[in-house]
Amino acid sequence: MNFKEYVELQRSKVFSTILAYMPIKEPAEHYRIVRDYSERQGSYRRPGLLMLSGQMFGASADDLLLPGAAMQLSEDWILIHDDVEDNSEMRRGKAALHKLYGNEIAINAGDAAHMMMWQILKDYILRAGLQKGNAIYNKFYEMLECTVEGQYLDTNFIYNIRNLRKASEALYYSIIESKTCYYTVYGPMQLGAMVAGQGSAMMDTIREIGSPAGRAFQIVDDILDMTADEKSFGKKRFGDLYEGKITLIMLHAYKNSTDAEKERIDSIFVKSRSQKSEEDINFLREMVEKYRSLDYARETAERYGHIARQTIDRNRSKLPNNEYTEVMLSAVEELYLRKK
Repeated sequence: MNFKEYVELQRSKVFSTILAYMPIKEPAEHYRIVRDYSERQGSYRRPGLLMLSGQMFGASADDLLLPGAAMQLSEDWILIHDDVEDNSEMRRGKAALHKLYGNEIAINAGDAAHMMMWQILKDYILRAGLQKGNAIYNKFYEMLECTVEGQYLDTNFIYNIRNLRKASEALYYSIIESKTCYYTVYGPMQLGAMVAGQGSAMMDTIREIGSPAGRAFQIVDDILDMTADEKSFGKKRFGDLYEGKITLIMLHAYKNSTDAEKERIDSIFVKSRSQKSEEDINFLREMVEKYRSLDYARETAERYGHIARQTIDRNRSKLPNNEYTEVMLSAVEELYLRKK
């Protein structure tokens, strides 16, 4: 069994749990909108990592279900808000929620899903007991606090700074350490391990594994934004270029460009998404191709993926020896070898 197969075994249980916290009641249209992103169902990568980690350390799937559902629901409401902030066109293969209903209704739906996530965690406290439940709650809060700090850095660049001269790889890695490494990779893994009773030493080991894996994951995500088929990726291509995001790809192209090219890039990045023309995006693509910036990003992702695998091998004696450990290895590999 690989990680994708494991996720599919857990998907229906997690999904059903989320919907149980989202009953259709009056006003019915509101609750149908609140359920929209959840019903589209994403990759379920985060709850999959949480539950897999927990089972690897001996927890039962039932004990992990509520934290897993809260993990997935956190992704659903965060994406609603992210799509409004980024003015994204698509999400999970369909029009973004704010494109269907407007910014105000979409934000309200995200707020409602956010509230439901904390309700799930409160119910977990009641089920697991105060000590363990409170520890999970606090870890969840810390993880999301770090995520919104990274979102601030990301959004502040897009809307206020808008200048690659003021960006750096250090800033890029600071953003993705918060938004991707912690939230997408080692945070879910830590939560699952905590449900299984693991302590601070294992939290450190999981972070050591998850940080480079998360970096590889995000760099691959940036590459897919420029190369993947829209239908399989679930988002419009070149979204990062339209939004003016910091990516390793554009940082590399900008660093190697001529002064005249830098000036043209600056003139494009200062524009809002709606102001950017197809000609603008094509010029950015030309710079990426000219300076082989996708190759640089691929090589960097491979390097971080290799570090993650080496870290697992170095810490293998600390991990249980069971079927879930092997699935976890495939999960880490899937983060940086994925195609969508």
